[in-house]
Amino acid sequence: MFCVSSTEFGAIMNITKGGLVLFSANSNSSCMELSKRIAERLGVEMGKVQVYQEPNRETRVQIQESVRGKDVFIIQTVSKDVNTTIMELLIMVYACKTSCAKSIIGVIPYFPYSKQCKMRKRGSIVSKLLASMMCKAGLTHLITMDLHQKEIQGFFNIPVDNLRASPFLLQYIQEEIPDYRNAVIVAKSPASAKRAQSFAERLRLGIAVIHGEAQDAESDMVDGRHSPPTAKYVAAIHPSLEIPMLIPKEKPPITVVGDVGGRIAIIVDDIIDDVDSFLAAAETLKERGAYKIFVMATHGLLSSDAPRLIEESAIDEVVVTNTIPHEIQKLQCPKIKTVDISMILSEAIRRIHNGESMSYLFRNIGVDD
Repeated sequence: MFCVSSTEFGAIMNITKGGLVLFSANSNSSCMELSKRIAERLGVEMGKVQVYQEPNRETRVQIQESVRGKDVFIIQTVSKDVNTTIMELLIMVYACKTSCAKSIIGVIPYFPYSKQCKMRKRGSIVSKLLASMMCKAGLTHLITMDLHQKEIQGFFNIPVDNLRASPFLLQYIQEEIPDYRNAVIVAKSPASAKRAQSFAERLRLGIAVIHGEAQDAESDMVDGRHSPPTAKYVAAIHPSLEIPMLIPKEKPPITVVGDVGGRIAIIVDDIIDDVDSFLAAAETLKERGAYKIFVMATHGLLSSDAPRLIEESAIDEVVVTNTIPHEIQKLQCPKIKTVDISMILSEAIRRIHNGESMSYLFRNIGVDD
């Protein structure tokens, strides 16, 4: 596992005032690796708590030490059973609230349901619902990383610190890709162009954008609720009323805006889950002459057959952080590499507990980053 070293962080990491309790809300032992790394960096022991599933599949949480008047930090990494993960977190937050904790800070590196942050047809904005549930349970502060849409912060009525993994991914590029000066940063769709531009400007590299017929899962075709009714029903409501209709979108043939011939292509995004769009992008880049293809993302969900598909694809390496445990996927696919981000999470915890400014962790981060 690749790990960023920093004397600035390391020199002060163990300096924490008393009254800090660190819990892991996971009943799944494979999800506790990040919690242990954070505790080790802070120089504290993990709090004593039992989280388990009853035979009837109900979640039970038993806190086994006093949290009265203390700052409680609950670390929750998302497992494959995302709904159980959410219930574990909510029940533990409420248990700490009823046990008179001074403050309850959730450390949720990957915020679940973050893709469902827009209204789609007659669906719902599930991330808003989840934010309301967390606040109602008793959460007083949230630490997360690279929200799918930064506007999700507005769903909460508590402070939210949306940390960035890009410094760690940028350092990986500089130290682990020997010929990165001959690389080009690629956005697999126009929607991720801002992220690609941010990486390119910091590395002083060129940028390329893939645009065309490869349909993204979050395309505009599924936006809106088709209400008021469509045109064929409008005439029946009022025969003289003519509502102008939008011309249907039609994507042009797939094109790459930018030169990737004879270059290393580095595709950047925030989440890699269903890998079909990444595989299509890699094939396109190969056809355009890219001789090596890397994929960099903060959150590696890597669902279903993703490891096998990556292993059989033109992608040379997939680099993700450990916001989500993916050790099983790494065994299935040696191309998957991990960057450790426990350092920035532990420093955020230390600063919040000690009442220090968080601005140091957001230095040189612009509005579009």
